[in-house]
Amino acid sequence: MSVEDVKSCAGEMRADQRALTRSHHRRHHWYPGKQLQRVNMANIRSVKGMVGLVTGGASGLGRATVERLINQGASAVILDLPSSDGHKVAAALGDRCAFAPTDVTSESDVRSAVDLAREKYGKVDLAVNCAGIAVAVKTYNFKKDLPHSLEDFTRVITVNIAGTFNVIRLAVGEMGKNEPDADGHRGCIINTASVAAFDGQVGQAAYSASKGGIVGMTLPIARDLAPMGIRVVTIAPGLFSTPLLAGLPEKVQSFLARQVPFPSRLGDPAEFAHLVTSIAENPMINGEVIRLDGAIRMQP
Repeated sequence: MSVEDVKSCAGEMRADQRALTRSHHRRHHWYPGKQLQRVNMANIRSVKGMVGLVTGGASGLGRATVERLINQGASAVILDLPSSDGHKVAAALGDRCAFAPTDVTSESDVRSAVDLAREKYGKVDLAVNCAGIAVAVKTYNFKKDLPHSLEDFTRVITVNIAGTFNVIRLAVGEMGKNEPDADGHRGCIINTASVAAFDGQVGQAAYSASKGGIVGMTLPIARDLAPMGIRVVTIAPGLFSTPLLAGLPEKVQSFLARQVPFPSRLGDPAEFAHLVTSIAENPMINGEVIRLDGAIRMQP
């Protein structure tokens, strides 16, 4: 075989390889033009026009979430206790915000809140669970020969886990009625756990158990609801400047802030709210727990 024949054969092999590669890319949608087309088709959402339910929405992380939703063009229904500032907050935020007095463990209360959202705004796209309670009690007080109150433990579990699930199960019934978008998306659930789910401290048995329960049910509920195009995501915040922490002495707040590696400060509720809207807008975030904590790992 001459040198010319070898060169010709090699050229034909390279041409065949290029043709095979183009064919393979076409079959698997890999070639750049098609890839760009698929990216453009991805349904990156906007919270503008969404309707959200926010439990614990009269204060703290919940209130910051409601305020951001309204500022971003969404509508929101605040679910909070009758004794809360829910009426005042809703009135201050205008027509796109309403208040539904709600105990999250009450089926009738939550159903009424869902009905209010549908009647006033036409649908439910988003449910953000921020309502929760805590107690700080050791498992056993040996000085007083006194065990942890079972009533207190049960109350924390009931409000934080059962209350969260109660809102999820009733809200998704309404979300399921939404017309799916091009991505098949109908709605999104965002729960609030805590770093205490992973780094529980002394006296946090009840609280850590409750937040661990929220973490634990995130993936199975996401899988339950996936066929309907409803996502489920949980945020696990660290130390945030909520009304509870704001009531502590300045020295205590400063000490807590220094425990956060970076940024060394308490989180701003607006940063939690920002993550909520980011999750709502990004359709690929699903079945996940996101720590929002400045890299803190709580000490015992």
